[in-house]
Amino acid sequence: MALRFVGIDPSTGQGESPTVWVDEERAELVIQGWKPDAATRAECAAFEVPGHAVGIPEHEQVVRVPARMIATLREACDVAEAAELR
Repeated sequence: MALRFVGIDPSTGQGESPTVWVDEERAELVIQGWKPDAATRAECAAFEVPGHAVGIPEHEQVVRVPARMIATLREACDVAEAAELR
C-alpha cells in the first residue's frame, strides 16, 4: 500500500487530527475522523438503502469529518480518481 497524505483538519489541535490520505494503488480514500456518538451510529445503522442490508457491517465503521475539510476531501477525490485512471 502506498498512502499519499492529502491533508489534515486546518483547525486541528494536539488531541484531534481528522486526516485524509489516498491509497494510490487501490484508488481509495483513507479517512481518519472522530468516532460518532451512539445516537449518530444508531441512526446510520438504521438507515435503509434499497438492495442493501440494514446496519453497519462488522468490518466497516462510520466516522465524522468536519465540513471545513471539504476542500481537502475534494482534493483527495481528485487524487484517487487520477490513480484509478492510471
